[in-house]
Amino acid sequence: MPNKVTVSDAALRQAAEEGMDAFVDIFVDAINASVDGELTADTMAQLNASQITLLAYRILRDEVMDGGFIQLIHNGYGGFIFLNPFAKMVKQWGIIELGRLLSKVHSNYKKYREEIEKDCTDEEFMSLFERFPVFDDFDDTFVEHEEEWTAAIAQYIDGHIEEFAEIVN
Repeated sequence: MPNKVTVSDAALRQAAEEGMDAFVDIFVDAINASVDGELTADTMAQLNASQITLLAYRILRDEVMDGGFIQLIHNGYGGFIFLNPFAKMVKQWGIIELGRLLSKVHSNYKKYREEIEKDCTDEEFMSLFERFPVFDDFDDTFVEHEEEWTAAIAQYIDGHIEEFAEIVN
């Protein structure tokens, strides 16, 4: 049974005034709260495809902006991003270039995931960036377009609010 995700009208208005990041955050936070911050197979069953896609984008953005696709994969999110229809969903949302980038990264994820996902020391983790420079251009592309893609996510949410939350007084 789907969880009820709600956002107060006042909080939504304030977030909209603060900008696209705050606007997206209010929905991400509400969706996370509805599953007690736990994204598991059980809690994902309580969310719809749009809500899951939004949470996936937040994970993708946070991980890649902090440490690139290598960090995303090493921290165990590769399967969630690349083995689910996330790229297809963002394309359906009109963010074609992000979907294309994810498709390019996906082939390298499949090729190198076992090595990147291994437990390792901080020093070994840092050496992954030298060992897998193929991800550098993908990281750069994401960073260059992050603001544009986050704005597109906010625009999609704004046009399809009912897919993400019920607005309450």
